[in-house]
This record gives sequence, structure tokens and C-alpha cells, in this order.
Amino acid sequence: MKPILLPTTLVGSYAQPEWLIDRAKLGARLPPRIRARELWRVSPEYLEEAQDDATLLAIRDQEKAGLDIITDGEIRRESYSNRFATALEGVDIERPGQAVDRSGPLNPVPRIIGKIRRKFPVEVRDVQFLRANTDRKIKATVPGPFTMSEQAQNEFYKSEEEMVLDYAAAVNEEIRDLFAAGADVVQIDEPYMQARPEKARQYGLAALRRALEGIKGKTAIHLCFGYAALIHVRPPRYAFLEELMETSIDQISIETAQSSLDCSVLSKLTGKSVILGVLDLSTEQIETPDIVAARIRRALPFISADRILVAPDCGLKYLPRRVAFEKMRAMVEGTRIVRRESGNIAKYNKG
Repeated sequence: MKPILLPTTLVGSYAQPEWLIDRAKLGARLPPRIRARELWRVSPEYLEEAQDDATLLAIRDQEKAGLDIITDGEIRRESYSNRFATALEGVDIERPGQAVDRSGPLNPVPRIIGKIRRKFPVEVRDVQFLRANTDRKIKATVPGPFTMSEQAQNEFYKSEEEMVLDYAAAVNEEIRDLFAAGADVVQIDEPYMQARPEKARQYGLAALRRALEGIKGKTAIHLCFGYAALIHVRPPRYAFLEELMETSIDQISIETAQSSLDCSVLSKLTGKSVILGVLDLSTEQIETPDIVAARIRRALPFISADRILVAPDCGLKYLPRRVAFEKMRAMVEGTRIVRRESGNIAKYNKG
């Protein structure tokens, strides 16, 4: 089968229904690093069933919008990272510690009191459920080792470098199981590499390499500027990006919409595919397909179309579901405009 030009996908999350999670409480606080069960509107004995039902809605919305690569919308998660991070051995979540959030304030976080190990597969059932309910390609997401280490209070390890490598080993085990469960792509979420680039260079890259060690499937990484609903100011460029060329990662997720990012940086990502963010998530205004198409075209002088995947800037978690769906649909329609221009697509490429 001929590969799809400019395949469309989510970065990971989709809007959770109001009947499932208290969206007002979710939006009024920092993203949870420890468990935040008070956010769920459904009683514990019915929660898994309710999450399954909401996940089916997320899958069907993505299919109806026309996405090519589907996620489960991270519907079962209170945040992108806490579900996995709080399931590990060596973590005290009953008596949390504190860490400085990327936006500045202190946030309750897991307290590390022993060696970090993965006790059991955390997201395998999620992937199995997703695989059983769509015939399209699917992507799973897992928090990265560097980001989890920055979202923890270390009271056990002699150094952060030692701690992050144990996180990496746990992520590596999870990725292997996610591919075995049917994932076509596994994405590692590492926003703190962008937020704290010095530490990322010092030992975050080594941890990422360890997380990818021996992995055969297609992998992606998401570095972002933070949820637009919570962090409103965007820097003009990435503080940590080209360093990823030193890893085996296949796809790199880039925000370009809200920040109007200078896309010339894409020319430096030789040999990597780019998940191109084309939806501005700081506003509930729905992009037109023409706006989406223009944002895709901005990248084409610097990277060939066959290396681009089209996505939102970040997760859709904090948007109302209606807005999230309409933005997805506009993204797909805008991508189709550029696909129809594919006969002339060479005019956008330098090479």
C-alpha cells in the first residue's frame, strides 16, 4: 500500500467528556504529578467502564474527523505523565514531595524512596483496547524518563543521573510491551527537555538513548512549550532540539502554530520525520482549512512533504470537546488541500 502523504494524527490527548472528568477543576490547577482521583465524576467501581466508553468516543471522533493515525486520547489519564509515573516501584505517592513546575510554582510530586522499577505493564490494556476498536494505524504515548525525573523529589538516589537511568529502563520495558500489544508508533513525551535544556544535555539525552535501547518499532518524541491553556507565552525558538539528532528517534514533534515558529530549524533535522504542529491551542477559535494549509506550506521549503506528519501543536486535553473536534476536522481538510497540490509540491522544496 502506498504511504499516505502528510498523515494526520494527534500529539496524544483528546478532550475528555464533561460527564467523565471535572474540567473546571482540571483547568484550575497545575497538571497533576501525583494521583488526582478527585477530578473524576464517576464512582471508582464504575470508572474503568466509563473510561472505556469515553475512549470509544475519542476514537470515533478521530475517525470521523479523518485522522490517519489514532490515539486513545489519553482519556484514562489525569495528566500525560502521572498515570505511569505513580505506578512505579520506589515511589511514595501517599506522602508526596514537591518540585518546581516548569511554569514556576511548587507542585506535589512523587517522592522517590527506593529503586525505581516497573512493577507491571501500565498502558498495555489501553493499546489493546485501541487496537481492538479501530482498523487505522495507532499511536501510544508514554512519559519520558527525563521529564519524570524532573517531576519527582529524590530521597534515595545519590545523583539525578542515576535516577533518570532507572526511569529510562522502566520506559524501555513499557515501550517494548506497547509495540507487542499492537502499537504502530510509540511517542515519548519529554517537555522538560525544552524547559530545562542544560540538564537535558547533561544527562537527559543518555536517558533517552537508554529508553530507546533495542527498540525496533517506529518512535516519536514530543517536546513542547507547555499546555497553551496554562502557559501562555511562547519562546521564539526551541532551546533543545538539534540534540535529538544524536538519538535513534524517528519522529520529532514541533509546535509551529501559536508561536509562528521560524520553520527554517526543520532543515537541521536531517533524516528525521517531523510531526508538524499546525493548530493553535491557546484559542477556541476554529482554524479554517486554508489557515492550516498555509501553516503546512510554511514548512515545505525546509523539509520534504514525505517527512511531515500533521498534528496539533500539543494535546487537545484542555479544549472543549466540540472545539477539539472542529479543530481536528479543519486540520484534516487543510492537509487535504496541500495533498491535492502534491503535483506542484516540489516548488516548496529546496532540494
